[in-house]
Amino acid sequence: MKTVSKTQYTISQFAALVNLTPYTLRYYESLGLLKPKRDQAQRRYYEKQDIAWIDFLRHLKGTGMTMTELQKYVRLRAQGDQTIKERISLLQKVEAKGQTKIKELNKNLQIVQHKLDWYRDKLQGKIAENEDFGSYLAKFKE
Repeated sequence: MKTVSKTQYTISQFAALVNLTPYTLRYYESLGLLKPKRDQAQRRYYEKQDIAWIDFLRHLKGTGMTMTELQKYVRLRAQGDQTIKERISLLQKVEAKGQTKIKELNKNLQIVQHKLDWYRDKLQGKIAENEDFGSYLAKFKE
């Protein structure tokens, strides 16, 4: 299908541009996360600023923000600057949850690193034959 104009994209073009499916774009629209414009024939079209909005939604979603939280954020944003404090509060909660996830991931990665070290040391003969990973790991517990 042809481009509507230089800065307007059909749903298929836009989906390819932002690496999403048309189905996902329609789903986001049904949730109120995305509001494409319509041409005279009521066909959806997207513009360049929609790319930035999709990118921002992906960042929010990437933090672990739920669809319900995303919908709330979009509703608050649509209400204007009088909701900035509410948006800050929502984003602070998302940030706190994200920081907790990062700490958990770092802890899990540390265990994986210890397991890798244990295997490498075992291959190099630095670990006694009868020493299991639990005993090795206990050396690092605080």
